[in-house]
Amino acid sequence: DPQQLELATSGKRKLRRFIVIDEVVDKLYGSKVREYFEENNVQHKILALPTTEETKSMDLVLNILQEVQNFSIDRRTEPIIAIGGGVCLDIVGLAASLYRRRTPYIRVPTTLLSYVDASVGAKNGVNFLQCKNKLGGYTPPVASFLDRSFIQSIPRRHISNGLGEILKMALMKHKGLFDLLKSHGKYLLDTKFQSYSSSADHGDAALQTTRIAIETMLEELAPNLWEDDLDRLVDFGHLISPELEMRVLPSLMHGEAVNIDMAFMTYVAHVRGLITAEEKEQIIQCMRGLELPVWHSGCSWPLIKRALMERLKHSGGQPRMPLPTGLGVAEIFNDTSEKTLERAYELWVRD
Repeated sequence: DPQQLELATSGKRKLRRFIVIDEVVDKLYGSKVREYFEENNVQHKILALPTTEETKSMDLVLNILQEVQNFSIDRRTEPIIAIGGGVCLDIVGLAASLYRRRTPYIRVPTTLLSYVDASVGAKNGVNFLQCKNKLGGYTPPVASFLDRSFIQSIPRRHISNGLGEILKMALMKHKGLFDLLKSHGKYLLDTKFQSYSSSADHGDAALQTTRIAIETMLEELAPNLWEDDLDRLVDFGHLISPELEMRVLPSLMHGEAVNIDMAFMTYVAHVRGLITAEEKEQIIQCMRGLELPVWHSGCSWPLIKRALMERLKHSGGQPRMPLPTGLGVAEIFNDTSEKTLERAYELWVRD
């Protein structure tokens, strides 16, 4: 809006920003963030919060909204800024969507998982009654600012966690991305997705993998932003993992739970004859190379059955099960028998 732009840049009114930052990120980067707003003469309030799966609740949303009300923002020209991992971006997105019915917000992801996953799309939400993201909505941010330099300070396990969601897109949609992860997975873990001019052997693997992961995610999400169509390839790894993740909190991170789900579904695809034994083995070996768990004792047969029953409730009475039909190609199936699932589970546990 030209009028709003003129008002913002004319100096007639001081720029104001309300920022929610994860408390761990605040310890690492808070001083730089404050310096940035001070240097640009922006009046600001920074709220540092513990944003974890355990605190991802309506209470935290209301806490944020109380502070937003106290600070008093213009609901059209002063976006709320979220700086943190996926949980932080989800919580702030929901808070912004509720405040005055829709206040703009900006996502600044600081973990690999949020960089390639939570930064993309329109969804936001919180956990409720021990169910993952049970409350939420679809309000896209006005912008996502992607800066890989944040990722250099996160632990190696968190890098691996993000690689789980990248692998999901590779298995569903992009053989080239799968090959990149197979060839450069250890390098990406070692370098924490930073780009170095000395890494000629690896091209710019970090830039390539993140770009392809985000582009393939956008290809899937953009035509179906509000999930009117429930047949979604991006749900691969998300049929059993929500139940598993909430059941064993905090022992599994999101990408790890997703990968365990994907490992099981890889066996389902193999038992159904959709992929060969060699392709199954390539997928499992790639997961191991990315230092992702391929099995968890909490993922019992009763839990799998319960999770798939929940799936039916929320997907129009159909399982809508995305399965690989090769490396980098997939389809959605509604006809997987319990016998097939049980056979796949036996083989998976055996291996």
